[in-house]
Amino acid sequence: MNKKETLEQLRYPIGKFEVPDIITKNNLEEWISVLEQLPQRLSDLVTPLSEEQLETPYRPGGWTVRQVVHHISDSHHNSYIRFKWALTEDTPIIKAYDEKAWAELFDTRTAPILMSLYHLSAIHAKLVYLLKGLSEGDLKRSFIHPDGNQETTLEENIARYAWHSNHHFAHIENLVKREGW
Repeated sequence: MNKKETLEQLRYPIGKFEVPDIITKNNLEEWISVLEQLPQRLSDLVTPLSEEQLETPYRPGGWTVRQVVHHISDSHHNSYIRFKWALTEDTPIIKAYDEKAWAELFDTRTAPILMSLYHLSAIHAKLVYLLKGLSEGDLKRSFIHPDGNQETTLEENIARYAWHSNHHFAHIENLVKREGW
């Protein structure tokens, strides 16, 4: 594997997200389960890490473990709001945010990870409760992301955030394995 392929593998350890052609009830249950389990899985993975380990980038040029933990919390908070908008408005254009700029903010670079682990636990409890109660019609509701004006159904967004959960978990898990922590 050449350097470019290695960097790509470090960036996308589980591959890039692809919208499924067909989404089944079993898919949805599996993805919601991923979302339900993420807070505990992530907490179990990162709470044993030292402050020095939390300051380690998961790849060359990448975010530190601390930044990744805070990013997951921020991103999933935004996603929860997007679900609510799509359920209460007709195909709303959502508010995008600059995740790279957020990752460079003081709190994301320095705050204790427990803040985001607690937040993630709370937001996922609310999110999973909401998702488990959605009807088939609700799951077909959608929002438009202003970057590219792409319309996303709620069922697709469940898939995206299950992928996002596993994507960033793999970043940290692979670093822990590579470093032998």
